[in-house]
Amino acid sequence: MDNFWEGFFLILIFLPLAYFWGFACVDLFTRKDLSGWWKALWLFVIIFLPIFGVLIYFILRPVTERDVEAAEAYAEQRDFNKAAQATDRLHKLSELRDKGDITQEEFDKQKAKLLKE
Repeated sequence: MDNFWEGFFLILIFLPLAYFWGFACVDLFTRKDLSGWWKALWLFVIIFLPIFGVLIYFILRPVTERDVEAAEAYAEQRDFNKAAQATDRLHKLSELRDKGDITQEEFDKQKAKLLKE
């Protein structure tokens, strides 16, 4: 039973904390809006207060231009993927209609449904 709790602690508690700690350190060193002393101070806080230091860092971290660009790129990619999926579905529907597996009325219903999404 001891191994279960070790695995539980490792997977559900330690790994997410290590992930956020590592992300905070990488984010800290890639920021260009902080001077070397501020980075050193934040690194000290993150390392010596691992849980609270990371939480404080993410709460007080300002939104940067890079964050805005990443959010815009994500939205564009998401919209592109959504359009590509709709196009693929529409193509499959037209193939089914051409084969005679569905009627024109069913095709029009499904097409209208896809275009609403």
